[in-house]
Amino acid sequence: MLFFSIATAAVAPGIALLTYFYLKDKYDAEPLHMVIKVFCLGFLIVLPVMIVQRGLSMWLGDGSFVTAFAISAGVEEALKWFVLFHMIYNHTEFDEPYDGILYAAAISLGFATVENVIFALASHASITTLLIRALLPVSGHAMFGVMMGYYLGRAKFSTGWKSRKFLIYSLVLPFFWHGVYDWVLDNVTQYWLWYIVPLMAFLWYGGIGKMYRANSRSPFRLTEAGRRD
Repeated sequence: MLFFSIATAAVAPGIALLTYFYLKDKYDAEPLHMVIKVFCLGFLIVLPVMIVQRGLSMWLGDGSFVTAFAISAGVEEALKWFVLFHMIYNHTEFDEPYDGILYAAAISLGFATVENVIFALASHASITTLLIRALLPVSGHAMFGVMMGYYLGRAKFSTGWKSRKFLIYSLVLPFFWHGVYDWVLDNVTQYWLWYIVPLMAFLWYGGIGKMYRANSRSPFRLTEAGRRD
């Protein structure tokens, strides 16, 4: 029973956040099976991420900057981006800007959910600890996914240099903010809440704005408005 309670508490934040992002798709809801598939892809990349991170830590060492930006943020965001670009970016279901946010959030939350379950079971985490992790690591992964997906959506529906520029943004910006987040948590021992809470508020504020702007660029928006008229 205790195992079931801990596992449920570890999984629940990822499912809840994914449901939130799915319901925010205003104009052309994605097939649920596609969203679940991408969420599960997040499960599968945990192993290669761990292997690559282990190799890089042996090669580059464990300096705080290297660990936060290269080994943690760099590997995780690069592999999520790689999977999204090669499996989702050119998919026919990716037909409006918000879809980038939804699929990137899905793979990020899939990854964060497995990471949360591993942490919970390995450390026998309490419900209070898991609540804090829901507000920080799981929520953080979601926001990095929103950031990545927003710029993937901009790239998908742009042309030429603008498209390439947004593709670069879709990798570099999540990597940077993820690195900042990890560095703060790993290196600020006193008053860390004074740093991480404003950072999370900033990420959520920016993420909600990106969701609104992505929906406002939907090609289905005018169609939906016409139906209502």
